[in-house]
Amino acid sequence: MQNTATPTHCPYCALQCGMNLTPAPDGTVEVSERADFPVNRGALCGKGRTAPAVLASGVRLTSPLVRSGGELVPASWDEALDRIAAGLRRTRAEHGPDAVGVFGGGGLTNEKAYTLGKFARVVLGTSQIDYNGRFCMSSAAAAGIKAFGLDRGLPFPLEDIPKTGCVILVGSNLAETMPPSLRFFNELRENGGTLIVIDPRRTKTAEQADLHLAPRPGTDLALALGLLHLVIAEGRVDAEYVQERTVGWEDARAAAMAHWPEYVERITGVSVPELRETVRLFCEPESAMVLTARGPEQQSKGTDTVGAWINLCLATGRAGRPLSGYGCLTGQGNGQGGREHGQKADQLPGYRKLDDPAARRHVAEVWGVDPESLPGPGRSAYELLDALGTDIKSLLLMASNPVVSAPRAAHIEERIRSLDFLAVCDVVLSETAALADVVLPVTQWAEETGTTTNLEGRVLLRRRAITPPEGIRSDLEVLHELAARLGVEKGFPTDPEEVFEELRRASAGGPADYSGITYRRLVEEDGVFWPCPGGAEAVEQPAAGDTTAMAHPGTPRLFLDRFATPDGRARFVPVSHRAAAEEPDDEYPVLLTTGRVVAQYQSGAQTRRVAELNAAAPGPFVELHPRLAARLGAAEGDPVAVVSRRGRAVAPARITNAIRPDTVFMPFHWPGEGRANTLTNPALDPTSRMPEFKACAVRLEAVRP
Repeated sequence: MQNTATPTHCPYCALQCGMNLTPAPDGTVEVSERADFPVNRGALCGKGRTAPAVLASGVRLTSPLVRSGGELVPASWDEALDRIAAGLRRTRAEHGPDAVGVFGGGGLTNEKAYTLGKFARVVLGTSQIDYNGRFCMSSAAAAGIKAFGLDRGLPFPLEDIPKTGCVILVGSNLAETMPPSLRFFNELRENGGTLIVIDPRRTKTAEQADLHLAPRPGTDLALALGLLHLVIAEGRVDAEYVQERTVGWEDARAAAMAHWPEYVERITGVSVPELRETVRLFCEPESAMVLTARGPEQQSKGTDTVGAWINLCLATGRAGRPLSGYGCLTGQGNGQGGREHGQKADQLPGYRKLDDPAARRHVAEVWGVDPESLPGPGRSAYELLDALGTDIKSLLLMASNPVVSAPRAAHIEERIRSLDFLAVCDVVLSETAALADVVLPVTQWAEETGTTTNLEGRVLLRRRAITPPEGIRSDLEVLHELAARLGVEKGFPTDPEEVFEELRRASAGGPADYSGITYRRLVEEDGVFWPCPGGAEAVEQPAAGDTTAMAHPGTPRLFLDRFATPDGRARFVPVSHRAAAEEPDDEYPVLLTTGRVVAQYQSGAQTRRVAELNAAAPGPFVELHPRLAARLGAAEGDPVAVVSRRGRAVAPARITNAIRPDTVFMPFHWPGEGRANTLTNPALDPTSRMPEFKACAVRLEAVRP
């Protein structure tokens, strides 16, 4: 085992913070600062500092498991792989290829995501593939494509944030979800800029803001329209910009004018003076940004909601200009790259559309198959999970834990249990893996090399720092072995760099063009922003010592000259407010919203196995206002039942003035009786197919001894 530090990146959120890993003599791995990486400049949150804890043999899976007599028992790799191949083959033979589903994860590297999508379509021939990134930023992606012709989380680097004049941060508690990023916003304020935070709760992020707006959950669309109404009424529209760089303004203007301030105040609970002050703070500086996260996006109208915030940016000339723009704070580690390269139900590598004949021809040529053999678009994530056990009989799942993370989770757990066959690849025995027929233990971030794409669109190289334990294989090796067992001997290499070279060719000419990026460049430049077109001069690097002489530099800042639409102009999309899919009523009079806490991550499958993180956040809770607690007769720490039309969850009360009296909050990291997603509503956005995690009607019940 090497004893020198390896520069690499954190396995958790989309910041992909830089860190150094050094194997210690006792077999553990030490994390140290990597101050040269510009995203975090050495800073790490508790999850990043403790990430190596999951590498320990007592925590992670170390042997394949197969179900025997109702129990999961250790097995050899050959037995486990043979069982998976037989299960998938049997389902295809009896029910057809679309009876086999594939479900991926936003934590998979680009190489794995690419290979998983290729495996589904080439080896299995199924259209039924999607991934948990659908639950992350799909609404922002859909709105960005409508408006700009291209979706990339941030169209500028994080380093631009401190230099702008104002940031409106909508539905993001980055002080807990991405702590190292908070310094950019602190620097913004130190430089004289203004931070406006929009969140139903007074979070740790909201406490840092110059202005905090606390709308009712599910009303962000009305809020954005009300702000645009005031921009128009107060004469703050950048008419020259609108004329020169956009289309569709008149229809968007008419829609916004129907949302006058007093009407918006009644819907949102945000006062008219607060609306006016927001417009003033946003419009007076020369530059400004709007950044959204899961709050406005995880709604059944999430695409329209993000579209309304984009319209605000366009009307004020705040897009495609230096230090201005709309951006999305991606959540998962490779949520961006994961959908760009083939895990998503309707997409091919390079962010190409699966129903585009030219895209199919290009990718099919790279894969060496007939374009007609590629299946069409399949079901979105929730729809795929909902079809388990009925239309979909077998499922191959990688790096996801839908038993905890999916909306209406008790129903999804039932659907998973009803499958004829379930195979899971994971690093730990998650709640979903515990239901599988076969579980394969796979390598982790520190034990393998591969690329990820962070929230800025910066492609990064995670480097292998340690040797995995004997008997652990990579996801690429798993897919190679399964492909061979299912009759495809070639086309599924196990070397990540070889996979990336093919990904470059497959992405060439697409919206997310990686063809000019190489592992060598990623090492020497510490990341490259896509799009980065290649061609012969970039694919064949110049002589040693001059690796970038003829290569495209990458694109840190998008849209400065033109938008990615056919005519180069951004599109206003007219939208109007509509209620959440499920509003409070006499039976369910309170709104539930969900989110994260700083010490846990996503479904908690990994972080709940780290002692330090569990000590900081040992379990679920229900955050409620003192007035609501008084009506319920609940004191701090008392068990409270939260009941929706989909189920019941119980957790201790956490009483605080930091939340609206008509709203309760639950974090979603835990299984069991405190599982927040037992309650959440799977109502889907009609465009993005994003479920409405952020607003559903509930009632509270005191739990008596």
